[in-house]
Amino acid sequence: MPLVSRYNRVLVFLIGVTAIGSGAMAPAARAADAAVPDAHTDKPVHVAHLDSAHLDRSGRKRVGKASFYSKKFAGKKMADGTPMQPQGNNAASKTLPLGTTAKVTNLETGQSAVVTIRDRGPYVKDRIVDLSPATAQKIGIDHKEGVAEVAVTPIDVPQNPPR
Repeated sequence: MPLVSRYNRVLVFLIGVTAIGSGAMAPAARAADAAVPDAHTDKPVHVAHLDSAHLDRSGRKRVGKASFYSKKFAGKKMADGTPMQPQGNNAASKTLPLGTTAKVTNLETGQSAVVTIRDRGPYVKDRIVDLSPATAQKIGIDHKEGVAEVAVTPIDVPQNPPR
């Protein structure tokens, strides 16, 4: 066997072993910031590694805590590529597909607003949605408390994952 061919095989093997050892070849095995239940199996899915196969497209209502984006995120690019607009109806969800339209209702005040999921997060335990500051204010989440119990009811959920 020629020396170059043997060298290439060894090099490819070493690169593969290094990639697997560092987790580059198995992203689901790496630790994430938080874990969320898979809608189909109720097993935890690591949030940082969600792909279109692990997103909840069921349209089921979920209840949990909502918070809102800090002012420092104004204008920063969200997961869908658009800038975060503090006065917009944008929101972040760990489990709903990007582009989902949902109704968010503050369970304490009864006030609600329609949002579009454009980002991933929140990355704080026990929170299910981050809202733009304007949306948070509209449903009665005050800046002092910063968090409220909400119901998130999907209205329109994209069923086909983007390619």
